[in-house]
Amino acid sequence: MSIPRLLLLAVLAAAAACAPAHAAGAGACAAEKFSGNRAFAACADLARLGASLHWSYDAAAASLSVAFLAAPPSAGGWVAWGLNPRAQSMDGTQALVAVPSSGGGGAYEVQTYSISGTSLGAPGPLSAYRTSGLAAEVGGDGRVRVFATLVLPNGTGAEVNHVWQVGPYSGGIQIHDTKGDNMNAKGTLNLLTGATAAASGGGSIIRKKNTHGILNAVSWGLLLPMGAIFARYLKTFRSADPAWFYLHVACQLLGYGVGVSGWATGIHLGNLSKGITYSLHRNIGITVFALGTLQIFALFLRPKKDHKYRVYWNAYHHSVGYTVIVLGVVNIFKGMAILDVEQRWKTGYIAAISVLGAVAVALEAVTWGVVLRRRKEESKSYNGTSNGGRLPLSM
Repeated sequence: MSIPRLLLLAVLAAAAACAPAHAAGAGACAAEKFSGNRAFAACADLARLGASLHWSYDAAAASLSVAFLAAPPSAGGWVAWGLNPRAQSMDGTQALVAVPSSGGGGAYEVQTYSISGTSLGAPGPLSAYRTSGLAAEVGGDGRVRVFATLVLPNGTGAEVNHVWQVGPYSGGIQIHDTKGDNMNAKGTLNLLTGATAAASGGGSIIRKKNTHGILNAVSWGLLLPMGAIFARYLKTFRSADPAWFYLHVACQLLGYGVGVSGWATGIHLGNLSKGITYSLHRNIGITVFALGTLQIFALFLRPKKDHKYRVYWNAYHHSVGYTVIVLGVVNIFKGMAILDVEQRWKTGYIAAISVLGAVAVALEAVTWGVVLRRRKEESKSYNGTSNGGRLPLSM
């Protein structure tokens, strides 16, 4: 290879090495063209919601010009991007929200919000930044483009927290989806290098949600039904007494202990997700926990078999116990819908409870056969005072 070619390759390599990091990693966003001869020095394809961000940063003037691109979840929806001076969260975000224009015709306009807590509040000037050049348009790919220039206050570093979001619009801004990408559309952005990082803690939250679901599925959804099966069917067989009782108590106590852990994890997740409330799932969970706790305390107040109040205790114990099991299973399916779990997890749990149901049906037939045969054999001597051949319903 000739010396001139070697020199040319060396120059090109040096130019590539000196190029800004964000230009090297620009990806698909680098091909975007904007109206009005708008151009930006850097861009990044964001990790969530198929969004991208373009910007030019003048450190001397503390001026940041941005173009944010994202597709609404449905036609005529809203998109938003903002900076948060404090944290990677909705609370405190200074948001630019593109909404359908009141003039119609498919046009968009930009509203600004200083978000406090989880309430969007009313549109108004941003409390942390001065803005200018607010505009919005719909690109050829259907994504809404938000344009703005922000003046950053003194002390703002090169790395900033940014949050972005999309949602439906029907007479006003409607709440966005509360799972998946929507809950993790946040991160950090280095205005100088272009480096972006996904929101910290997102994986931790997902692990906590999965832990919450697994604990509750195993406890309220499997161990408690197993304990009920032991109590209802095994004690029909005299040889299983008192083993059935210890199996029943072991399943219920273990299930309650694991269930309390799952319930506490759910409370913790609720505290981490201010403003996001799954009312029905939460209320059923609280009810299951309260009734389960009541069952545990009732164990210490169980009258003897021949006590006159034992029949009332039995009625209470069975009704509350079956209520806990039914509500627990219902709430597990509610939780899987909220988590939007893969179908294989739903199928696995359905298979597990189906097996328990099939076992219960088979044992129901077997025990009734045992009871009827025993009653026939003891019909002459049965005086109504012993449990004899009755299908037991109490501990």
